[in-house]
Amino acid sequence: MPFSSEDLALFNALLQYKTCPKKTFLLLEGEVCQFEAFILKGCIRTYYIDSTGAEVTLQFAIEDWWVSDITSFQQQTPSHMYIETLEDCELLMLSPENKEQLLAGVPGFERMFRLMVQRNLAQTQERLFRTIATTAVEKYLDFLNRYPAIPQRVSQHYIASYLGFTPEFLSKVRRKLSNDKT
Repeated sequence: MPFSSEDLALFNALLQYKTCPKKTFLLLEGEVCQFEAFILKGCIRTYYIDSTGAEVTLQFAIEDWWVSDITSFQQQTPSHMYIETLEDCELLMLSPENKEQLLAGVPGFERMFRLMVQRNLAQTQERLFRTIATTAVEKYLDFLNRYPAIPQRVSQHYIASYLGFTPEFLSKVRRKLSNDKT
């Protein structure tokens, strides 16, 4: 988006810089999300805990990505998820009040955020389709292709959780791929 230097100055003035060590919870289930965070450095995981007590990873977010619970943030309702840093992080945080001030002051940001939400929705729909319509091997290969930096940065059990696998099943998928190469 083309923004003037004044537009960008307002945006920068409304962002809060924050550092968080590894294993910091930015959001807990039941809390109301008070931020949208742009990641300058680090890796973050968004997850929920299912009825059996298992953690289900919904998203990984790394540098130049935004992370939030958009439903809780927009509606100011309690969250159903956890947002946790997996690495030491540097973030730019935008509060609901500051976001409203930004959108009212610079309409171009409304378009930018709308486009970001549309892109996120499209990716969510693609993920749902892949979850339903592809094999385990295809899911894993697609994950590696889409997010090549993530496997070196997160534990395999988090990747298994993201893919809807047990860690043991992910090991079998990886072993099959390894055997197929030889």
